[in-house]
Amino acid sequence: MADTVREIERKYEADNDTQLPDLAGIGPVAAVAEAGTEDLDALYYDTTGLSLAADGVTLRRRTGGRDAGWHLKLPVAPGVRDEVRAPLSDVPPPELTALVRSRALDQELVPVVRLRTRRTVRVLRDAAGTPLAEVAEDAVHAWPAAGAVGAGESGAGRAGARWREIEVELLGEGDTGLLDEIGRALAAAGVRPASAASKLARALAETGQGRDGAAAPHTAGPDGRRADGSGKAAAKAKSRAKSKGKGAAQGKAAGAGKKGQTAGDVVLRYAYEQVRAIIELEPAVRRDLPDSVHQMRVATRRLRSAFRSYTKVLDRAVTRPIGVELKWLAAELGVERDREVLTGRLQEALAGVPGTLRLGPVDARLRIWSERRRAGARDQLLAVLDGPRHLSLLKSLHAFLEEPPLRKAAGRPAPEVVAGAVLKDYRRLARRTEAALAAPAGRERDEALHGARKAAKRTRYAAEAARPALGRPAKKFAKRTKRVQQLLGDHQDSVVARATLRELATQAQRAGEGGFTFGLLYGREEALAADRERALPDLWRKVSRRKHRAALRP
Repeated sequence: MADTVREIERKYEADNDTQLPDLAGIGPVAAVAEAGTEDLDALYYDTTGLSLAADGVTLRRRTGGRDAGWHLKLPVAPGVRDEVRAPLSDVPPPELTALVRSRALDQELVPVVRLRTRRTVRVLRDAAGTPLAEVAEDAVHAWPAAGAVGAGESGAGRAGARWREIEVELLGEGDTGLLDEIGRALAAAGVRPASAASKLARALAETGQGRDGAAAPHTAGPDGRRADGSGKAAAKAKSRAKSKGKGAAQGKAAGAGKKGQTAGDVVLRYAYEQVRAIIELEPAVRRDLPDSVHQMRVATRRLRSAFRSYTKVLDRAVTRPIGVELKWLAAELGVERDREVLTGRLQEALAGVPGTLRLGPVDARLRIWSERRRAGARDQLLAVLDGPRHLSLLKSLHAFLEEPPLRKAAGRPAPEVVAGAVLKDYRRLARRTEAALAAPAGRERDEALHGARKAAKRTRYAAEAARPALGRPAKKFAKRTKRVQQLLGDHQDSVVARATLRELATQAQRAGEGGFTFGLLYGREEALAADRERALPDLWRKVSRRKHRAALRP
């Protein structure tokens, strides 16, 4: 069974003759206690293309020390990583390989680097003896994996590498401000921020294994922040787009309102962000981290929406099949999320009913309904993520990163192209909203309002994607459209809640419990929906003013 440890640390390097300062007296540090020396032997695994290293992910099998076993390190934030641990075994354990599937796909994980480290550990304590931080002074010796099996110091004709590294890690609920103070003391003694984000990144670079930039060390400050700003795939896409005259894919490096941006720059930047979110959130979903399912679902919807909005930039012959699979994945992710949201809505509604009107075991009835739908939902989602259809989608997303399907309009100036796409989506929203307002009350109007809600979401996403090119007008346009989406979302949530309340009332009636309370909540939901319908015309008049659309035009 794997367990997880959150690491908050800073990495440094120093020459062999650099003396570390006495850290007693730094902030709340009252004493520095020697904690012994360890000999660590680690074998790092990756794909032959170094897919994990390119994303700052490391998987190793380590012996020696206090935590021998398999360690998977996943980036969380600059200077913060989650280390997922599993017991020692001969091959990478499946509970860890599953967490790198979105990056490694179905490629074999093989040894790439071996590190032997002599580690001297010191613990910083406060006046009460509470451990605050741990300082590890490492003498590192690295080889390519091919030479690590034997006794020599080189493998495949490549020499090993040696360096001295210092890691400062917070313990318990420590304050990162202490890391800042320690960093200043180390700098004064001649200790430098590490030039690579991890030992693996440095080992790959210094043993000559950073092929095609896949494992080049990420330039990092003491907090581990990457300075490159883009991955191998983005760099390749940028070069390819330039060579075709279709505009460069700037990735995350593109700044808002940057002059000279092409439509390809802007759209690919947004699309890349969503693809990266899907890839990076999948391990979090597998680990059942809070809000991870929702965020991954949002990313799938945003990406699919971008494919449909920016058809002049991205070739629909390529993106349409991916969009179909994204729709499927969003639906699978939504099963448990929708149940959770609906249950919370009904629980909150029940909490607002006076005791005199709570007739029968209504809380228990709702709980039974919810638990029956929850049963198996988690296992089903994991089965989806482990399945061949999801793997095929992941391969398609990686292929999109490597070979973005740009059309001729991708090379045109961004403002005119992206504004046209946003306004096209707006016209679709306008048609659906006007049709919904004219529809007769009841099921027909409910369905029409639901269609308008989806159109509002698509228009909002298109405007958000256009913001780097159109600036503040796009931001305001997205904000106004979001108000329409939220109002219509409230209405649709009420439609779904009423269907569930009707189901609960029927179940309660059959069990002889009576359905009065559920009928009461049904009436309240019906009133809420009617209120949203009454509010829509006035909101739409404000949102649909011509001047808002005129502000988008370059």
